[in-house]
Amino acid sequence: MVSRAGFASLLGASFLLLLLRGAEPLGFSHRPMTAGDELSAAPSRYLTREERWLSQRLDHFSPTDHRQFNQRYFEFLDYHDDPTGPVFLRICGESSCDGLPNDYLAVIAKKFGAAVVTPEHRYYGKSSPFDSLTTDNLRFLSSKQALFDLAVFRQYYQEKLNSQYNRSAGFDNPWFVFGVSYSGALSAWFRLKFPHLTCGSLASSGVVLAVYNFTDFDKQVGESAGPQCKAALQEITRLVDEQLRLDSHSVKALFGADSLKNDGDFLFLLADAAATTFQYGNPDALCSPLSNAKKKGESLVETYAHFVKDYFIKKLGTTVSSYDQEYLKETTPDDSSSRLWWFQVCSEVAYFQVAPKNDSVRSAQLNTRYNLDLCKNVYGEGVYPDVFMTNLYYGGTSIAASKIVFTNGSQDPWRHASKQNSSEDMPSYIIKCSNCGHGTDLRGCPQLPFRIEGDSSNCTSPEAVNTVRKQIVKHIDLWLSQCHEPTRSGSGTPSHSMAKLCSDHE
Repeated sequence: MVSRAGFASLLGASFLLLLLRGAEPLGFSHRPMTAGDELSAAPSRYLTREERWLSQRLDHFSPTDHRQFNQRYFEFLDYHDDPTGPVFLRICGESSCDGLPNDYLAVIAKKFGAAVVTPEHRYYGKSSPFDSLTTDNLRFLSSKQALFDLAVFRQYYQEKLNSQYNRSAGFDNPWFVFGVSYSGALSAWFRLKFPHLTCGSLASSGVVLAVYNFTDFDKQVGESAGPQCKAALQEITRLVDEQLRLDSHSVKALFGADSLKNDGDFLFLLADAAATTFQYGNPDALCSPLSNAKKKGESLVETYAHFVKDYFIKKLGTTVSSYDQEYLKETTPDDSSSRLWWFQVCSEVAYFQVAPKNDSVRSAQLNTRYNLDLCKNVYGEGVYPDVFMTNLYYGGTSIAASKIVFTNGSQDPWRHASKQNSSEDMPSYIIKCSNCGHGTDLRGCPQLPFRIEGDSSNCTSPEAVNTVRKQIVKHIDLWLSQCHEPTRSGSGTPSHSMAKLCSDHE
């Protein structure tokens, strides 16, 4: 597929991390991202947390650099009842990948008798090639390198299965790729660049369009909020901007963010706190208290400050430091995901969530200059997001691939960086309900607390979610049946087991 890159999820750095962690980045408002630490104790949250490792090449594009690093991955074979059955490759995105989450993908895997595997993204979590994350050491962090990691992992794991089942080297299981947010974009791009290695892919909230000035993000926040909540947020923004000019320390202290010396960093934190509630399908957590405060004549700024501290920081586990440019400059931070994701933003995809010229929810101080200054301040000269070349390389929303399902939640600000219009071999579905956000098809809603097996019962329209899920299963079924036969002979005719699988699910 998600805050500062809003960075696909791209959420607030730490929230993204939270939401993505172990369930894959949820997708912050400032990024597209994952689920939080406080959820780790939930029963059956993970299918497995048993770590496995492979050696991965540091630079796939150099014929002379043979350095390698250890990449962590996870496997779950309990549903793989037929050795010739499918393998579901779940892409872990821009955060630590601490296991295979037990969300709706587990339901699909059980239905198709599939093995599920997920490799951790290079540099994130325990899969970092370097101890020190200097700008020079980050030059091997890119979506292009990550795609080759996935291709190498896919071939490595296929050989591992062949050895495990005493099969010849030419045997190939049918593979299907899944991802949410930035990893949803990777899922689509993997099918684009390596169509011979997968039968198809699901790009859930897949942010395939690199955007320099992402004004549609803020516009969607206002639309998802509705007229009254939007007006309240705009009034809060106006009042906070004014108070920053008069007494910046006091207003920052009110939000528990007086450590943020840069006013733009503070305003980004506030903007992300609002965007995140819509991104992850919980608008009532924000709009209800604002509506009540307005009716009672209470301070909207103080009400919003309570929300930011209690919900965004305490409940979601967002760290204020992840918005601090001085913290982002640290090369050995406690939480490396924020520095890593910002580097990808500043060097490749941008997703600059800037304020529109008119009717903006966020402060006008969150403009292009703020983002460019952040990139320069944190990483130095020469780091710049050439979105033209990124979109030229992948195609943006005009991606010329096949057999990719795109899904988006109607309230998710990130959907405007995804492919929302269907084409012949790339169906796109928008799940419409008042709490349908980032990755709703796999995660359910709201996404906190974590929903085991992606439970959709708490969505305002479970029917809308389940209708899209049926379409996902339909396309997986069809494309797996059309895939090359997983036999020693290499015949192109569907095997008996795959033909039976297809008929069983019609």
